[in-house]
Amino acid sequence: MLASISSGVKSNFGIRGITRMNLTRHNLALLASLSTMLDEKNVTRAAARLGLSQPALSAQLSRLRDVFGDPLLTPALSGKGMVLTPRAAHMREPLRHALLALENVVNIPDVFDPQTSQRVFSIGVNDNAGAIMAPRLMQHVRGQGFNGMRFAFRVNNFSKLPEQLESGEIDLALVSKNAVPNASQELLLQEDFRVAQRKEHPRGRQALTIEEYAGLEHVIVSGDGGGFRGFIDDILAQQGFVRRVSASVQYYSLAPLLLQSTDLVCTLPARLVERYADTLISTALPFDVRQFSVYSTWHCRFDSDPGHEWLRQQLKYCLTN
Repeated sequence: MLASISSGVKSNFGIRGITRMNLTRHNLALLASLSTMLDEKNVTRAAARLGLSQPALSAQLSRLRDVFGDPLLTPALSGKGMVLTPRAAHMREPLRHALLALENVVNIPDVFDPQTSQRVFSIGVNDNAGAIMAPRLMQHVRGQGFNGMRFAFRVNNFSKLPEQLESGEIDLALVSKNAVPNASQELLLQEDFRVAQRKEHPRGRQALTIEEYAGLEHVIVSGDGGGFRGFIDDILAQQGFVRRVSASVQYYSLAPLLLQSTDLVCTLPARLVERYADTLISTALPFDVRQFSVYSTWHCRFDSDPGHEWLRQQLKYCLTN
């Protein structure tokens, strides 16, 4: 395996640098550090990601510059972060893929035993999907006696998610369909949207007409943070209606708190509203709308990884039972 990586590195990096670096265990660690620095373009962030001190990583960068005979990263003119030299930019992807291939060989076991596994699974979520899935998953896994594994639930960062899934930094993400192009996906959850309001709302609890719906004061969940228009507004516009959106929140968990203390209404997934049944009620929308769907999404290199397959099975069980 090392020979094949060495050959690939020679062909992609050029002979000058690699002839000065034998692929020893120590030098492989240097290459892993280099790959992280090329991704982050910032020594401080790369050091935090690697669990190293900034001086230690700076010392590694100095050695790598000697090895390759190239600065590799230089300070940005803006003063923020660093920029890759042409040689570093050329080696970035080949190096990352070579290290991923090596990681697959040494880290992924042929079998997976949930009773004895100490594996850490990282799952990307938004607050709604996380609130639906995390309690069920932990209850199910611990109920089966699988106490060695640990689970990290992380907020999705869609600008970094493709690389995080490819590297295995995040095992899988719960997202909408095709949120990550070319990734493997499986439908986990599909449910209806409902109009949510506080129980004592002055409009009462009767079914809504589209005119009444448009005439209410709304709060929306805006993933881009601060937006006052969503897909519901496009549906209303097609039928000649405009609603008043008075508040925009970035997280699903904030919407019920606003509804509990105001006369605002919000269009939310039914299962989310059910979690606040002591203070909120919901009614059907007065027009047709697509269902709320959540997909389990991962990089295809983990399709046949036994541990990853086990995790996907547990998520599917928890959300369908």
